[in-house]
Amino acid sequence: MAKPIVAVVGRPNVGKSTLFNKIIGKRLSIVDDTPGVTRDRIYGDAEWLGRKLMLVDTGGIEPKTDDIILSSMREQAQLAIDTASVIVFVTDIKTGVTAADQEVAAMLRRSGKPIVLCVNKCDKIGDTPAEFYEFYNLGLGDPIAVSSVHGHGTGDLLDSVISHIPEEDFFDEDEDIIDVAVIGKPNAGKSSLINQIAGEERSIVSNIAGTTRDAIDTRIEKNGIKYNFIDTAGLRRKSKVEDKIEKFSVLRAKMAIERADVCVIMIDGVDGFTEQDSKVAGLALEQGKACIIAVNKWDAVEKDGSTMDSFRKKLMVDFSFMPYAPIVFISAKTGQRVDRLFELIKYVNEQNTMRISTGMLNDILADATARVQPPTDKGKRLKIYYMTQASTKPPTFVCFCNKAELFHFSYQRYLENQIRATFGLEGTPVRFVIRERGDK
Repeated sequence: MAKPIVAVVGRPNVGKSTLFNKIIGKRLSIVDDTPGVTRDRIYGDAEWLGRKLMLVDTGGIEPKTDDIILSSMREQAQLAIDTASVIVFVTDIKTGVTAADQEVAAMLRRSGKPIVLCVNKCDKIGDTPAEFYEFYNLGLGDPIAVSSVHGHGTGDLLDSVISHIPEEDFFDEDEDIIDVAVIGKPNAGKSSLINQIAGEERSIVSNIAGTTRDAIDTRIEKNGIKYNFIDTAGLRRKSKVEDKIEKFSVLRAKMAIERADVCVIMIDGVDGFTEQDSKVAGLALEQGKACIIAVNKWDAVEKDGSTMDSFRKKLMVDFSFMPYAPIVFISAKTGQRVDRLFELIKYVNEQNTMRISTGMLNDILADATARVQPPTDKGKRLKIYYMTQASTKPPTFVCFCNKAELFHFSYQRYLENQIRATFGLEGTPVRFVIRERGDK
């Protein structure tokens, strides 16, 4: 059973994302004066009076529209309403009650869910303005005056939300969860994969590049293991990123990589490898994340007996900077090999968090230095005294030696290969920290 879900809904530009960010205490949702910035459902954890909630920010609801993206946003909001325990309906005191507000209110009443009416942008302290009482006309009970920018009234709002949720619905959630960021260039099929995994239209899918803007969380459980999939905006070349909102999206994708345990790098099987794919993978490598290369749209690729082998060999050359990353060929559309992807995610996460004892590491070190002598320079030979593992995510090894400048990169790579040959460490980068004896 998950935390109680609170859906934040309303028409565009009433301040839903600002309120969402204020309550969860961080800038998770993109905020801009342009209507329609938030398109998908964005989830964030909130806590009030010791009660844990899952808040959902939604795109603005346009009750009557023929626009493909706007109608998809309305469907996303409807899905949030269907799964919510309580709905926070956000309105704007500056515009008053509009016809669109009346239609959204009617839509929410039909859901049969408890509704908390929030009148936003009440930024002035003092007596409640006369326009506030107009919102009683929506027939949703007592409105609550809130300033999402300053935070006034959010306490009263959360008190009202909690009063609608039964006590037994609150519980402490298990934090043992694998965070998986799905990254790649635009239109590689990231959102389609999330929808295939979730079994619902979790993200808007469109052939229009840049449809996904926020990093969206989808939590599922499979074979007793909990996963949190983060769908991210496609990362395109800097020269192509002109829109201010898209710059936020790129930043949000980088933040998603930061908080992930595992990164699934999506490659378009039809287009093949591009320079942009290597840049996306480079971001995951810099952050030291466990990685899987998933070649999507494999169902649409014309194949003969050796297509997969030749594609794999080419990718191993293209991704020569991360030879440890396993490659899997999938189809997000048909679900082909998605189960195999889950197995790999679990496996590379275990490798990324593996801890090796100092004794075992030094046995490998003694064997490796006996096979290949450490390098020398001007008659002075490198001596490695001992090695120990300092941390995980990624596995980081500290080597104590007589002179750090003698510890050539090629010898580090040799030691890394010896450790990998013994312990696997598949799917995860390995880092070395070189210390001279006496260094702190």
